[in-house]
Amino acid sequence: MRKPAFKSESELEDRLTRPSAALVADLAGDSGDLVVLGAGGKMGPSLCRLARRGLDAAGRTGDRVYAVSRWSDRAAADALAADGVEPVAFDLLGDGDLGGLPDARDVIFMVGAKFGTATAPYLAWMVNAVLPAAVARRYPAARIAAFSTGNVYPMVPVASGGCLETDPTGPLGDYAMSCLGREQVFAHAAATRGTPVAVLRLNYAVDLRYGVLADIGQAVLAGDPVDVTTGHVNVVWQGYANEVALRALRHACADVCTLNLTGPETAPVRRIAARFGARLGRPVTYAGTEAPTALLNDAGRCHALFGYPDVPLGTLVDWQADWLAAGLPTSGKPTKFAVRDGRF
Repeated sequence: MRKPAFKSESELEDRLTRPSAALVADLAGDSGDLVVLGAGGKMGPSLCRLARRGLDAAGRTGDRVYAVSRWSDRAAADALAADGVEPVAFDLLGDGDLGGLPDARDVIFMVGAKFGTATAPYLAWMVNAVLPAAVARRYPAARIAAFSTGNVYPMVPVASGGCLETDPTGPLGDYAMSCLGREQVFAHAAATRGTPVAVLRLNYAVDLRYGVLADIGQAVLAGDPVDVTTGHVNVVWQGYANEVALRALRHACADVCTLNLTGPETAPVRRIAARFGARLGRPVTYAGTEAPTALLNDAGRCHALFGYPDVPLGTLVDWQADWLAAGLPTSGKPTKFAVRDGRF
């Protein structure tokens, strides 16, 4: 029997935050502090730890990593502090003046509002489009890597291979439209102030505690039907996504460097579910019929710059199956990747 890759969250965190030689080499060529805005979200803590470990390995032990969040979970903030990251408690919407934020050479923008925005669209627009304007004014000379989403594209035929960065956008719903607004706000800062910007259209990160694979695997484990109406997806190992965010800072420019950030496969949901069934020893049932279109991105430009993700899809599915079979923690926050009307 194959040995599971992880026995605990701490082992998963260690793997997620292990800097590659390429990341260390990139970091060694720079200097200055890093501010991560929205560091308390699903990806933020591991990105901050990866940055700290990468900077230390690059000999930049004096450069600081600031993790900005409201930090309602003080234990999470304390855990980051123990790893050399500096938590900054700050309500980006409520505190008004962002002048109290630390100065920095580099900024990663991870703040976003998605779930619940169908009933409170004003929240999507405030967080996703208005707040970036304040951030851009606070950091006019910093390099900014801003997370966006593949939802800014329309759904496309499964056989198309996914949208390229040069394809027309077609956001559906307030979440997607406000995220495109975020991109345009940062583009305005680049055009008017010369702020170097990189935009990362992510689609979808896998951490084992959450993600598309967790959603599918949990359905199989529970004996629930797997909805295959949205029958194809893009996913990517979160460790790779975080590394790309850090390395993309070197590509930020006033012309705005826009990158699709995902794995190389157009992955069939039905086949993923069948693999989970085999790994978990569960029968698999399905609901719906595959639609001819899906939300798909072509990340070839990203892979050309930074290489392919270091954890392939098949390994991610096996890791996820082992994680679920062992009863290890999950976030309880489904991705809702199957939503097709833009309402989250």
